[in-house]
Amino acid sequence: MPEEHNKDAMKTPATSEKPKGDERPAVSMTTVNIPLVNEVQLTAATGGTELSCYRCTVPFGVVVLIAGIVVTAVAYSFNSHGSTISYFGLVLLSAGLVLLASSAVCWKVRLERKKERRRESQTALVINQRSIFT
Repeated sequence: MPEEHNKDAMKTPATSEKPKGDERPAVSMTTVNIPLVNEVQLTAATGGTELSCYRCTVPFGVVVLIAGIVVTAVAYSFNSHGSTISYFGLVLLSAGLVLLASSAVCWKVRLERKKERRRESQTALVINQRSIFT
């Protein structure tokens, strides 16, 4: 009879209090609402620098252009046409030119917008002036 007592002791209970390995706890989801920012708020937050891309690209364009000129001159002074350093110099040279050209385009666009705003404000002033005197 002691053998039967040992067999019962080795059995696991039918209802286990341990969670099973394949069960996972419920995942709680949180929703985050991202507020939309309009142009006025962006201008207030950045101090108006988002409209001055030409001011930022000019110094970078000049530095990259000078680096491109130097690297290209060094590469071609050693007569290493078609080498990696000559290609790198030409890439820097062209990147500097692209940066300077894009800053010039941004500057022109900004000037045109300023002129258009001035015309609109002058038109509004003239219309308001006429409506006051009539």
